[in-house]
Amino acid sequence: MSSNLDRYKKDLEALIQRGNDLQLAIEYEQRPKEVTEAVNKAYGAKAKDFLAKLPRFSSAYQAWYSEAQELIKQLLPDRLEDFTRHYQKPKGRKDISYESYRIEDYLQGLKVTRGYDKEKVVGPDAAIPHFAQQLAMLEAVKGRFESSLFEMRQLLQADLFDSELDAARELLRNKYARAAGALAGVVVERHLGEVCAAHRIVIKKKSPGISDFNEALKTAGVIEVPQWRHIQLLADIRNLCDHSKTKEPTADQVADLIDGAVKVSKTVF
Repeated sequence: MSSNLDRYKKDLEALIQRGNDLQLAIEYEQRPKEVTEAVNKAYGAKAKDFLAKLPRFSSAYQAWYSEAQELIKQLLPDRLEDFTRHYQKPKGRKDISYESYRIEDYLQGLKVTRGYDKEKVVGPDAAIPHFAQQLAMLEAVKGRFESSLFEMRQLLQADLFDSELDAARELLRNKYARAAGALAGVVVERHLGEVCAAHRIVIKKKSPGISDFNEALKTAGVIEVPQWRHIQLLADIRNLCDHSKTKEPTADQVADLIDGAVKVSKTVF
């Protein structure tokens, strides 16, 4: 589950990197001298190879646009129309100027001139600021994605946790108290681990448990002492369930652990 979300995040970062390459590509195609000088200064002897690896904007843009448009639609829907507007020709356009030129015109190689001397009115360079705006919107999606990632994890995990806790209750009803408690303990541990990750709390221990997460959250000020005490009690019951050489946990203790797991998963964020 979390690995899928991490993959989506990596895909977004890769899309932004492709956008950065396209930004440089379109500028290189229209302002080769300026870009070459800048790249030479930045890359020295490797500049020629770097420029040779740039994508051709007209060939690579459409695939990038389709993927970026879908991301904007999902994560920044209020900006979808703006994103599309920078690509599509304005409806009812009567003349072509720098204000009305679009990326779609660039892909068609459109250039407007006038007079016998073919004086340039507007050309492909007018598309550069439109692509820059699209790339900026995609960067904004990254910020939105970062802020919503934990919410997405929580929504997905809430369903999973509810199912696991239902299974724990069923085990308890069938007199498998130790197994029920162990399962409920896993729910508490996973949830606290996600909360620590959301607050960027680093746990140095290789395999942290409930008590480790609990202590770290208290130290960081995420939870207060009453919550910390309650979670520590749940950790004690979970340990009782996990270690077969200790005395058997009672049904009441396991019921408290399951109820506590529900409370923690719904109230600690």
